[in-house]
Amino acid sequence: MSFIRTGFREIGLKIRRQRTRIALRHERRLLQKSEINLGREGTAQAANFPELRNEIVALKKLEQEQKEVALRIARIEEGIKTIEAERQQNAREQSEVIARLEAQKKPLLHRRNEAKNNLEVCERELAAVERRIQESEAADRDLLKQLSDLHALNPAPADLEARSANITTRQARLPEERAELVRARLGSADAVRLAKEKLNATEAEVSTLEKNIARTRSDFEARERKLNDNIRLQQEAARDARARHQTVEERKNPAYLSIGRHLAARGVAPPNAPHLLAEAHRRREAVDSHLQHKAELALLSGQIDKQELRKFYFSVFSVLVLLALTLLVVFQSPRGREWLPQETDTILSINADQFERAKLPKRWRNEQPALWPGLISAAAAIPGLNVSRDVVRITRALTTNEAGESREFNLVEVRRGGLSSVMRTIGEDKSFEKLFISGLAVWERSPAAAEPPSQDSGAPGATAGKPGFAIARVGPGTLAVGAPDAVRELVHVRLGMKPDLKITGQLFDRFQALDRDSALRLISRDPPDLARVFHPIFSRELLEVSQLLGLAVNLQEPVRARVLIKTNTTKSADDLARSLHDKPQQWLQLPDSQLLLYSQPPEVLRHGESNLELRFTVPADSARILLQRLAKTDTSAAMATY
Repeated sequence: MSFIRTGFREIGLKIRRQRTRIALRHERRLLQKSEINLGREGTAQAANFPELRNEIVALKKLEQEQKEVALRIARIEEGIKTIEAERQQNAREQSEVIARLEAQKKPLLHRRNEAKNNLEVCERELAAVERRIQESEAADRDLLKQLSDLHALNPAPADLEARSANITTRQARLPEERAELVRARLGSADAVRLAKEKLNATEAEVSTLEKNIARTRSDFEARERKLNDNIRLQQEAARDARARHQTVEERKNPAYLSIGRHLAARGVAPPNAPHLLAEAHRRREAVDSHLQHKAELALLSGQIDKQELRKFYFSVFSVLVLLALTLLVVFQSPRGREWLPQETDTILSINADQFERAKLPKRWRNEQPALWPGLISAAAAIPGLNVSRDVVRITRALTTNEAGESREFNLVEVRRGGLSSVMRTIGEDKSFEKLFISGLAVWERSPAAAEPPSQDSGAPGATAGKPGFAIARVGPGTLAVGAPDAVRELVHVRLGMKPDLKITGQLFDRFQALDRDSALRLISRDPPDLARVFHPIFSRELLEVSQLLGLAVNLQEPVRARVLIKTNTTKSADDLARSLHDKPQQWLQLPDSQLLLYSQPPEVLRHGESNLELRFTVPADSARILLQRLAKTDTSAAMATY
């Protein structure tokens, strides 16, 4: 394994070389800066060295260019100040002119308001005269009407003459009054006309003055915009000139750098800044030290065996590729996959959390202690495991070989705390023998060494005299338990040494279609064989007509159940659906019992051509018998003859 040490040594050297390169780059920048500073301050001393004549000449040219640029900047700044002064003068003039025009506008506005008031008064007087004329005409018409009405009376009144004389007298006065009113109307009309002319003249003057104000303001604003544009152009020119000045200053750095290096090499320090020479020497020593260290590291790296280094790189690359493939497999593996043998015919999944939360299973377990161990099978024998607290789910897979012998495979999903307790208990138990299958640990216990299970598991008694017991951890929180040969086969399936139950297969698809949160799930791809695996829970007719049968039971009150049925043909599905709708008691009755699996006729749903789904509520007594028959704890005498 010397190539591993060689590889890590080379990696360490690479890291050190990289750090040295970074430090060297930093020190070189500091050295260059210190030499430039030394050259800038030691320009006068550089004149004593003929070999620096070119640098001195270049510096003088650049300084002359800088002076020209500085002069240009000064002129531009002076121009900016002049324009600023013009802007301020323009603003003052605008304020003065606008103020003068506004002052001229005030009396005109006053005169316009007076003209408006005079016009309104004249119009009111004219309206009053017109109203009086109309009233006079109305009075004349009224007197004529009174006179005609008076003469029309029959018989005539005694004072006819007096009344007629009175009306005539009043009529005689009206023409004179009307003539006076007409003259007054003419005078009022003339007054209105004169008031309007005066108002129009005043408004014309105001309008002319307002136009003058607007024109003046526009002229000043145009001048202001022009000055602003000039300032912006001058500022841009000043910015460009400053950038040019900075560029020229940077172009002086190579000359300063050459002068500084020469002065540092000759040990000449400027009188006004002698510390710059010491600073340049110190930076030069630091750079030389880093260069020497870099050369030493390169020498050490060159002495390394290249063949061993190639072996190390190949090993690292192989490990990374293997890790990438492992991560790919891990992340692409489906969550919650059941690693069961390919020949699995029946799967029974028990949700321990649901059994703990539901009231009915708790009561039934207290009344019949053998019910729970019968349901969970080998999980009850796991040492150090509190099933009611630590177990999440128990999966039992059953298969029948050609000789009719049944085999059972058990997977137990355990919480983290319970898993550590089990591993600790097994490690301390001397009766377990630890062996490895392709690196996966399996603990086996012979039949002679079997011990009674813990009280927490709920098992009815000791396992002495029974087949041996084995346990293996086949997942992060999954245990394979049961007979040693069954556990070894589950380990082989988990390691890929034997084919597993594909998640894309028909059986697993229908199993996943059942509600995962149900307390109990059962599915079989050989329904007639259910009568041999468990005590009968479905009628023989239903089992024979089904190609695949699934059951999900939720034990919360009321107990609800779902049954998935797949038939061989579409016609069989049609006949079964019709019969289930018309005669459900013929199909959904517990064998050898008068109990029905439903309390109300089931809801029959059709999925595809040959798939049926039944939904119904299960009576409590029927649910209890169902669990007992799955646990094989019912005492029906007819079970043996079924």
